[in-house]
Parts: sequence; structure tokens; C-alpha cells
Amino acid sequence: MSLFVAGAAPGRPYWWDAARPEQALPESLPERADLLVIGAGYTGLSAALTAADAGASVVVVDAGRPGAGASSRNGGMFGAHPRLPFETVADRFGRGVAAGIYAEASEAFAFTRGLIEREGIDCDFRVTGRIQLAWTRDHFEAQKRLVAAVTAIAPITMEIVERADLGAEIATDRYFGAIRFPDHAALDPGRFHDGLLRAVLRRGVPVVGDSPVTALERRTSGYVATAGRHRIMAESVILATNGYTQGPFGWARRRVFPLPSYVIATEPLDPDRLRALAPGGRMMVETRARHSYYRLSPDGRRILFGGRAAMVPIAAEAAARRLHATMTEVWPSLADVRLSHSWSGFTGYSFGHLPHVGAHEGIHYALGYSGSGTALAPYLGMKAAWQALGDARGRTAYARTTLATRAFHPTGRPWFLSLADRWYRHAVDPRENAAAERDRRAAAG
Repeated sequence: MSLFVAGAAPGRPYWWDAARPEQALPESLPERADLLVIGAGYTGLSAALTAADAGASVVVVDAGRPGAGASSRNGGMFGAHPRLPFETVADRFGRGVAAGIYAEASEAFAFTRGLIEREGIDCDFRVTGRIQLAWTRDHFEAQKRLVAAVTAIAPITMEIVERADLGAEIATDRYFGAIRFPDHAALDPGRFHDGLLRAVLRRGVPVVGDSPVTALERRTSGYVATAGRHRIMAESVILATNGYTQGPFGWARRRVFPLPSYVIATEPLDPDRLRALAPGGRMMVETRARHSYYRLSPDGRRILFGGRAAMVPIAAEAAARRLHATMTEVWPSLADVRLSHSWSGFTGYSFGHLPHVGAHEGIHYALGYSGSGTALAPYLGMKAAWQALGDARGRTAYARTTLATRAFHPTGRPWFLSLADRWYRHAVDPRENAAAERDRRAAAG
């Protein structure tokens, strides 16, 4: 039996099926602007909205179709807490910075939620909560330490869920406990991007696609950019390309590298069956290095299951087989379920697993979301815009992190990911699975 339903198109994101007709974009651009934004994803569009509302003239360019990257390919999980444990952030940047970053999670969530509401963006936004599921007992103990450390210093609601209580969240025996984030949410990422783009265009801000920046010259009065067939002079520039950075931005490419993430969507299933599998109705993520993340679709009829099927680009069919196998580890009853979609996108990963907002040689940026950009990217795009305009409202703890590179990454081409892929698949993943199996046997008596 084929893994895919008839008519499936591997490679096409599920979210694109419900997308509204593409916006008509201008064919020409003004020769001058106060601010040039490079990248028309969540970060760039939010930066454009902020600057335009402050009275600046803004131009937005994108190398491809606006939103065709991670902004319409992600899982639609909405929460801004850092991926790293508090103590790890504190060790790297100091406890003050760590406390600021964790405290800004609530601020970022509120900002982006407010943006959706103010602009009237219909994107199936719902406060569902998120649950982070511990793959091993050691992972669960680490979760307990994290909750104790974070709740003592930041206004974040995090709840420990014991293994005996997991049945109210998910119908599986694979996990050993969890952290519940009741305030997290879900949305349709494609429709979210569409709403942001419409909001920018309503303000008269020109946005063009298929216009990669191939040259950026610094002048006394600002910058001159060559973007496709366009030539623009701008006083300030924001780089908002994250995992899709290309062209004359070697400094950024050496610090933020494209790491693929893969997602599948099941064929439509009985909603009652799915509610029984995920009675909590939350966004769900794992602690293991495979980094599975999954949810019900907005209409409650499919499971969308993503993860690290590979750390290098592979065919959509191959990724689908790996993700389907992982999905049936969690829910064996889905072994016979077929797929309607399989796709991938690039997350912009930093070596420190945290984003940074700042400027390099006068070019402002917000980059390196490391897989946590749905709520955070619009917020940090706003911060980057205020910084580019020289406004104190651009202050953020993320300006006190760093985007460090590594000696083995001098060219901006992430050759090391093929080695990391083999290490994860043949060392880390088997070790975590063996530990989980020992823990399950011990729990069974």
C-alpha cells in the first residue's frame, strides 16, 4: 500500500491548500526609502509595519515569493519561551540576561497576539496550550529543575504533569512526564503571513518578490541595494532572512545556518478518533534530540507531525517514511493511516540556539530563531525596526545575546550538518531510545 493517498503532492505544505489568492504586488519600487527591509517573512513584515506606522518610508524585497519560506511551512505552534534551559542561558550571558529573555516571552506572546487582533488577521488563532513531553526519566527530572528555576524569576506559567496524569493529554505510554504551558497557542501560519502581508500593503508599503539582493553598497548617506532588477537607496537596512539568507551577507551566513525541518499531514480522519488520541487538544513537542512536534489541524481532522527526519535536505517521500514511523511509535494505531502532504522548510539556527537582534557594519538584523519564530519573529522584527530608527523602544534582552560563528564554518556553507546528521541518527537517537526503553521496563516493574 502506498504511504500517500491518491492525488497527494509530496513537497507541498498543507497550509498552502487553504491560502487565499496571492496578493498583487507592485512591479516597480521607489528609488529612495528611509528603510529597506530584506526578507518578507514574519520578521520583515512586522518590521515594515512598525516603521511605516512610525512615519518612515519603507520598501520590502524578498528573494522569492513573499512567505514561501518558513513563514508558511512551520507547524503553527505559537509560544515564545526560549529553547534553552535557564541555567544554560545564564552561564553564557549572565543571570540578568537570562531573566530578561525569559521575562520577554510573555511580552513577545502578547505583542504578536495583539498584532493579529489589531490587524484583524483570520488565522485560526486559538489558545490551546502546549505540552513538552519527556522521552526519558532523566528528561523529566531536567524539566522539573527548569520549571523551578524559571517560575522563580519570570512571569511564565509552567506546570509539571506527572506520568500518571498524562492520559488527560495524550493517549500513549511513551513519555515519563511533561511540562504544560497553558498559555501557548496555535494558528495557521500561512494565513497568518497572508494577513501580515495584507496589513503592510494596506499601508502603501511596496513589497516585491523574486528580487534577491545581490549587492549592497554603503554610502555616506546610507545604502544602495541591487535587488533583482531594482535599485534602491535607503538610509537604513534590516536583514530579516533567517534560514534563507543568501547573497552578500556572509557575516550572517557564517552565524545562522539553514537547518531543515520536515512535516507530514495525515489523510482526513474521524475527529472523535483524533480527540481520543490527543484529548488535551494541545500543541505537543518532545524532549528527545529527534525533536518531534505534532498537533491536530485547525479543523481537528488531521494530525500534523513534524520533526528532525534529517539534518540535511532529503526527498519529501523519504522524510515522510521516517516521520510516519516516528508517529506510529507514539500512536501505534495509526500504522495504517496514509498521508496527504509531506514538506519541509529551513529554520535559521544559531550556534547558541538563541536569536539575536543587533547591527553589523550598520546593517540591522533579527536572526537565528532556531525553530521558535512564530511568536518571536514578529516581536523581534518590531524591535529591529525601532533600533534601525534609533528609538529606545528597540531595547530587548535579545540584543545582549550574540551570534557567534565557529572556526569550522568559515564559508557560510553548513557542510558539518551531514556529519551531525549521522551522529544524531546513529549515536544520539539510539542512545535516547535505549534509555527510554530501560525506563519503561523499570516502570512496568
